[in-house]
Amino acid sequence: MSLKFVILGSGSSMGVPRADGYSGDCDLKNKKNFRTRCSALIKFNDQNILIDTSPDLRSQLLKNKIRTISKVFYTHLHADQTHGINDLRPFFLINKKQIPVYADSNTKKYLLSTFKYCFKSSYGYPSTLNINSLKKQHQITNKNKKIIIESIPVQHGNIKSICYLINKKLAYASDISLFFKKDYKKLKNLEYLIIDCLWYRNHSAHFNLDQVLELVKILTPRKTILTNMHSDLDYSKLKKRLPKNIIPGFDGMTVNLEN
Repeated sequence: MSLKFVILGSGSSMGVPRADGYSGDCDLKNKKNFRTRCSALIKFNDQNILIDTSPDLRSQLLKNKIRTISKVFYTHLHADQTHGINDLRPFFLINKKQIPVYADSNTKKYLLSTFKYCFKSSYGYPSTLNINSLKKQHQITNKNKKIIIESIPVQHGNIKSICYLINKKLAYASDISLFFKKDYKKLKNLEYLIIDCLWYRNHSAHFNLDQVLELVKILTPRKTILTNMHSDLDYSKLKKRLPKNIIPGFDGMTVNLEN
């Protein structure tokens, strides 16, 4: 079975550099400091399962040579995770088949209201997406192999977001300020924890570096990868101050989850 996880975008809500060229403390001579907004991809045999549709989705898919999208899972309703939804249209055009989208109730309501035309034919254009309620667990079968994607609600400031747990090996929580303690058992001793780490300061809706370091002591993953990083966090400087089992992520970073 071929199973890989790709970080398509590792940047915070405005990316690095921002649209006005500001790059903060990030040295743009290092390509790993160029960060697009958070999206991720599960490559399962010949299926591509997308997590979130960031505003940078088009460039992310082109850069990673993604030619098909099988399904889309959303973490939450914020613009930096949803507003690239129009870039799913070419994948409908390939097969003339609606792409299934999965979201929790609040995100589903937001998508249906903001991007109604994607889900209901209008202005002479066909609907391209089919929206579905997110379950606690989704089992996906391909070529007689299966993976399990579990959705774990987490706190993200004053809203809920979703952490996705893949085959009990990798957890992806791109936007989070709190794991609920009842879920710690599911998250202990994972092979990979890919986690929101906005910057060094405190933030009401995101983990900062100190909080991530404390969390790693509790959950003890084999490897922790930081994502959703602001321009405060220069890749090389950050990497030097981290223990070997914690590393900054970067756009295009791929993790192998094959059995």
